[in-house]
Amino acid sequence: MIFSYAAQVAVMDQREVQSVLVVGAGSIGVGVVHSFANAGFKTSVLSRTPSRLEGKFARATVVASLPADPPCLIVESIPEVADLKRPLYAEIENRYAGRTIIATNTSGLPLEDLARPLRFRHNFMGLHYIFPADASEFVELSRISETSDAAVARVSEALKRCGKTPVVLNRPVIGALINRLQHAILREAYHLIAEGIVAPSQIDDIAKRLLGPRMCVSGLIEQKDISGLDTHALAQQSIVPHLCHDPHPSALLQQLYAAGHIGLKSGRGFYDWGNSDPLKVKADAAQKVARIMALLAEMDAAGANRPE
Repeated sequence: MIFSYAAQVAVMDQREVQSVLVVGAGSIGVGVVHSFANAGFKTSVLSRTPSRLEGKFARATVVASLPADPPCLIVESIPEVADLKRPLYAEIENRYAGRTIIATNTSGLPLEDLARPLRFRHNFMGLHYIFPADASEFVELSRISETSDAAVARVSEALKRCGKTPVVLNRPVIGALINRLQHAILREAYHLIAEGIVAPSQIDDIAKRLLGPRMCVSGLIEQKDISGLDTHALAQQSIVPHLCHDPHPSALLQQLYAAGHIGLKSGRGFYDWGNSDPLKVKADAAQKVARIMALLAEMDAAGANRPE
């Protein structure tokens, strides 16, 4: 029996994800490759300079161009420049004509704008990984208005097979969820540093040893339920009007960026990293995150009380 092209696409829309192509081999892209490859997916990574990646992946294939057969899922993790992403999407659609899901790792570019030129928008979504991508539990899945339920279900199931927890956003917002929360906190932190009220190390100590552990146990919203919304509502009335509400990026951060002081990889940012090994610093951080996540899983398994 000969099936129509539309029928073939409909069948493919229902199958589980078996093959994944990651486009881009930066720090996030490499983590995404390891996440899928270690979970048993047929995984490949597209790089315009494949020789640079020789020997880097034991369970994934490095390719220099789009393969002949359509991967079930393509995760795009190239630089945050719309004019780089759109030609890639056009090339993918021309090659596969809707027979693959395109997921972009962006959290800062408008998904609806990126999707506008596409012909197969039902198979387009945001898939935002948090560094380190292979160790972090949560992945943000942002759907646009045309994203199909089938595509969301297929990718969500694939993420679960990788040991991830998909966080589905029902409509796209710049920054998704995690970056919006992070930047809300960072805006106030940068403001306090710029005003000379505290040093960066003081903010980091509070984040690591007070806010972080408390959030690990009871999150943000649940913790306020526990402590009492009456107390919290009154505190908001007196504190929120005095927070930094500047809609512009932090001038302090932009000055560091303009001067080339971009942190660990340049040797200097808010801290002096001159004698540090970047690979070791990142590996140590990833190991610590993994240990914390294991402890949290152990605590959850012990049956701590959870709200309905």
